Amino acid sequence: MFREMRRIKQLLSVEECEKVLREQPRGILSVNGDDGYPYGLPINFYYDEENKKIFLHGGKKGYKVDALKANPKVSFCVHDEGFRREGEWALNIKSVIVFGRVRFIEDKEECYDIMYRFGKKYFPTVEELEHEIKGVPHTLVIEIEIHHMTGKIVNES
Repeated sequence: MFREMRRIKQLLSVEECEKVLREQPRGILSVNGDDGYPYGLPINFYYDEENKKIFLHGGKKGYKVDALKANPKVSFCVHDEGFRREGEWALNIKSVIVFGRVRFIEDKEECYDIMYRFGKKYFPTVEELEHEIKGVPHTLVIEIEIHHMTGKIVNES
């Protein structure tokens, strides 16, 4: 169903993929948009390593929500900052692509739990997190169930 990666020597292990998902702050969510056009948007995310799921959040209305209701299949891409080997100009970038299906989280307690864990990734203090989490009732929490994940390291030279 999903294609094998062509450049197998660049393949990242599952552990390396999860490290990228755990550590990077943003990814690109791609959905099937209007008239068959793809729609990709940068978005903050939280990777739940224990349950192997990715969580997103946003407004309860809008183009993204309409597209996800019409077709819950998504692609999600994350890459790291990259690094240069000593004496080389080329950047080496690790990237991960996830294919999956979204589910809107409806249960209020589950939303708070997810957003608390989500917020720990981004807020420097618990006080700031607890202040911001008050907005959860107005937030749509989205789960990506991972169906397929691959990662690779690319050298730009």
